Amino acid sequence: MGYLVVATAHQRLGQRWAQIVFAGTWVLHGSALVAYWLGHPNHFGFAVALSITAWIVSTIYGIETQLQPKLRARWVLAALGALAVALAVIFPGAAHPIASSVWLPVHLALGLASYGLIAVAVFHAWLVKRTEFDIRHAQAQEDHPPLLALERLMFQFVGVGFVLLSATLVVGAGFAAMSGGIGWRWDHKTVFSMLAWATLATLLVGRWRLGWRGKTAARMLYVGAGLLLMGYVGSRFVLEVLLARP
Repeated sequence: MGYLVVATAHQRLGQRWAQIVFAGTWVLHGSALVAYWLGHPNHFGFAVALSITAWIVSTIYGIETQLQPKLRARWVLAALGALAVALAVIFPGAAHPIASSVWLPVHLALGLASYGLIAVAVFHAWLVKRTEFDIRHAQAQEDHPPLLALERLMFQFVGVGFVLLSATLVVGAGFAAMSGGIGWRWDHKTVFSMLAWATLATLLVGRWRLGWRGKTAARMLYVGAGLLLMGYVGSRFVLEVLLARP
C-alpha cells in the first residue's frame, strides 16, 4: 500500500514525506520477505523472485540517494514495488523439496543477487535516457545527476551483475555434477540464462574494446535483462500459472 501511495501521490506528499513513506514501506517489505522465508522455507516462485528483486533495487536506490541527492525517481520504483508485492500475494509460489545440498541455496542467492544488480543497471539505463531527453529539451541540467556518472554506474552494475550471474551458472553446474547431473538440464531456464550471459558478455566487451554507450549499450542491456528475466521468471510463470505445476 505504501508503494502505491508514493507512486500515485508523490507530488502531493512532497520530497520529504515521499522519502519517509517509501523507507517505511521498504522496511515492511523486507520484513514480509523474511517472514515468508521463515514460514515457508521450501516455497518459492516467480512472483517471490520479482518481489525480492524489487526490494534489492529499492535498497540500492536508497543508498545511492544518500550519495547523489539529485537522483529522484522514487515513484518509478514504488510503482514497480507495488506490482511485485501484489504479484507475490496473488502467486505465493509452490512447494519444493528441501535442498539436499548447501550449494542449491547458494545458487539461488547468487541468482537473485544477479537479478537485482542487472535490474539496477536497467534502471540506470532508463535514468540516462530520461536525463538525455530533459537536456535536449532545455530542462535545467542542475536538476539531474551528471549524465556520465549515471552511465558509468550503469556499466559498473552490469559488470558486478555479470560476475554474479557467472558464479550462479558455475555453482549450478557444480551442483548438477555432484548430484549426478540431475540438477542441470538444457531446459528453457538454462538456455535463456546462457543467452543472457552471452549478451551481457558482448555488451561488456563492446564497452571495453569499442567504447559502446548510449542507445547501442542500452539496447544490448535490455535484451540481456529480458533474456535473464525469461530464464527463471518466465519459465516459472509458465509452470506455476499456465500449467499449474510446481
